[in-house]
Parts: sequence; structure tokens; C-alpha cells
Amino acid sequence: MTTYAVTGATGGLGGGAIDSLIDRGVAPSDIVAVVRDESKADALKAAGVTVRVADYADSAALRSALDGVDKLLLVSGSEVGQRLPQHTNVIQAAKDAGVGLIAYTSILRADSSPLILAREHVETERLLAESDLDVVLLRNGWYSENYTQSLAPAVESGVFAGSAGDGVVAPAARADFADAAAAALISAPAGSVYELAGEERLTYTDVAATFAAASGRPVSYRDLPESDYAAALTAAGVPAPFAAVLADSDAGAGKGALDSDSTDLADLRGKPATPFTAVVEAGLR
Repeated sequence: MTTYAVTGATGGLGGGAIDSLIDRGVAPSDIVAVVRDESKADALKAAGVTVRVADYADSAALRSALDGVDKLLLVSGSEVGQRLPQHTNVIQAAKDAGVGLIAYTSILRADSSPLILAREHVETERLLAESDLDVVLLRNGWYSENYTQSLAPAVESGVFAGSAGDGVVAPAARADFADAAAAALISAPAGSVYELAGEERLTYTDVAATFAAASGRPVSYRDLPESDYAAALTAAGVPAPFAAVLADSDAGAGKGALDSDSTDLADLRGKPATPFTAVVEAGLR
């Protein structure tokens, strides 16, 4: 019997991975959901999953939460700038608890990516390489949902703004990445590195056209200089440091940082990624 643990288990990626583990035949009783807020874990408990509370900053709680775990899906922290110390705590707790394998959700081509977001992932990959644990790297591309967050204002204003120029992206639904993570956690050999991206390769003009087709209203892409796009995000209420990270990611997309012809995502899942149009239509609903 193998015991699996998933961090960030009440989030979209972690929760989706648990759903996929169960769909793929893992008994809920063999899954440990590591959560920060137990009040958000009622559905996991109802499904028969073991829920343990631990914050990434709490080493002792993490060590306790990972007791008896064989394989861990480490979902990268959401707090940019705090990820490295948080991940360090999880990796050390996993070593102390005797976890055999960690699958880590990194970023597409982390070792060569120009994105600011890649920096903490590269350092985490280094920590994992030095940990003496068996490791699987899940280098996730861009979520389709990253674009549907802009759907409502784009449809209302008729403008989808960004800073990617004619760059191409290969997005996939968050649930697709979660499913791939579950598949890898179950059966991927130690040392595997997966570059995960969707089959569709879209420009931001294509994204705007999909918004328009799904909504029945005109939407066009407006390309902005990176600094102007960051300022627009800040004006819309995004904290300035994170707005700078998002604008940097868009500019990186313009240089191909979020494009890939890898088939690893479909190969792991055994089926293609969810069409971008389907994610947009779901966003409209």
C-alpha cells in the first residue's frame, strides 16, 4: 500500500490532483491532504481523505503531517518571494518523515526560462536535487484560467490587454495539470522531468478572438509596453510587485517562454488537454 500526500490540497491544483488520484484508483484512505485552513477541507473529509493541518512556514506541523507518507506532491507556494523558504521547510520535513519521493510543480523549462517567476522554481529544483530524495519535476506551463481572469473586463470593454506582442503560448486547463500530476505521482520513475503544456499554440490575438467568439461580442487584443501593462494592472487593483511579475510573464511570453511543442501533458494523462475554447465558455458561465 502506498500513501500519497498533496500540499495545498484545498487549492485548485492540489484539490484537482486529489480528485484525479481517486479517479485513477487510489483509495481516499490512502491520501493525505495537507491544508492550511481545515474549515475549507470539509469536502475532502467527506470523500474519506485524511486531512492534516500544516502551514508551509511551520516545520514541526509539516513533519507531523507527512508522517507515514510514501509519495508527496509538493504544490508550489502561491506567495511569490516567499516560496523558497516555504519549499525548504517542506523538503526538510519530507526528509525527516521518511518520504520516498517528491513530485514538484515547477514552471515550463525552469532551467532556461527568462521569467521572474522561474527564479524560485530553479532554486527549489536545486534543493530537491541536493536532498537525496527521489524527485519528479512537473514543469507546468500557463493555465488557461490565467487568461479567463481577464474575460469579464475584456468582454465588457472590448479590449484584452497584454504585453506579449506576437508571442505564442501553449496553455492548458488547471485540471489538466492536476491530472498529469496525479498520474506522475502514481507511476512516474524517479528522476523524470516533464515539460507540461497544451497542444494549442495561441497568440494573444487568438485569445481575444476566442473571447469574442464565446461571448458574441467584439474583443480585440491591445498590445502594451511592459511598463504600461504593469501600470494598467496596478490601476486595476493588482499590487504593484505582483503586477510587475505578471507584466514580466507577458513579456516573456512574447519571447516564447510559455510556448512548447512537448507532448508530455497529453502523454501523462493519456488524452489531450481541454480545449481553450471550453475553458473560456466555462468562464462565461
